Amino acid sequence: MSTAILLVNLGTPDAPDAPALRRYLGQFLWDPRVVEIPRPVWWFVLNGIILNTRPKKSAEKYASIWMTEGSPLKVHTERQAKLLKGLLGQRGRGELRVDCAMRYGSPSVADKLDALRAAGAEHILVVPLYPQYAASTTASALDAVTAWMRSQRNLPEIAYVRDYHDHPGYLDALAASVREHWMAHGHPDADTRLVMSFHGLPQRSTELGDPYFHECQRTGQLLRERLGLTDKQALVTFQSRFGPAQWLQPYTQPTLEELAKQGVKRIDILCPGFAADCLETLEEVALECKTAFLANGGQTFHYLPCLNERADWIEALGDICLARLGG
Repeated sequence: MSTAILLVNLGTPDAPDAPALRRYLGQFLWDPRVVEIPRPVWWFVLNGIILNTRPKKSAEKYASIWMTEGSPLKVHTERQAKLLKGLLGQRGRGELRVDCAMRYGSPSVADKLDALRAAGAEHILVVPLYPQYAASTTASALDAVTAWMRSQRNLPEIAYVRDYHDHPGYLDALAASVREHWMAHGHPDADTRLVMSFHGLPQRSTELGDPYFHECQRTGQLLRERLGLTDKQALVTFQSRFGPAQWLQPYTQPTLEELAKQGVKRIDILCPGFAADCLETLEEVALECKTAFLANGGQTFHYLPCLNERADWIEALGDICLARLGG
């Protein structure tokens, strides 16, 4: 009986244009795990306002970061799957199938599970590529898996990775990427801050029992310890606010603006909550946040790429998968 690993990432539009964004946002924002507002009210807001105004603006942002091969998130995730397959082969586990899917957009979770099942997979490990657990990300990915399971008569054995926010290999890869950056651009001084920007969630998610905020803080603290930095030298912030509600704080862009006004000259920023670069890292952080920091008196802004295809990250991903399969 064969075993397969399915990496799952958030998703992406098929093209950087308004029609594709309308389809993608319609699926993404209608997920009750993502927007926890009563459905009748939210249906009116989503279909009457957001899907008539946001797709064009979002398409322009996607166009600014689109790669020759396609959306960065999809491209990097596909590369990660290919590299993971190669790594497992080197470790003597070449029989393991590896594929990837998107929670929203294509290729869908259901389509990839169908393909793995058709190829003979009797055991499937689902790996949501979110280091920190959140209901709106990890649980939503697993919702797609269970929806597929409800359509099946002869079910395979399914297991999943819940999170890896404190996994040593993941943290070591993050720390190595920072040290390599310092070797190229100089070790930070008193006028430099390392900012660890995580995707934001509504504050209410924590109040309802979501562990995401605490897992982000734990990741930040463990990374500080590896780098020998203090809380003042390395800050945890939250980006990508949406709507009028209070979200997890401190917010990334206002924090950068305030640091610039306080005399901080250099920012080194990374996004540990993203396994692959995407719109939120390449456009929102690397471009928009840079502009805001420099406009308020900052002098140097460095965005550190996500782990993407780093060899040490692929090694860590292999460790995470094999440990879970062993269990």
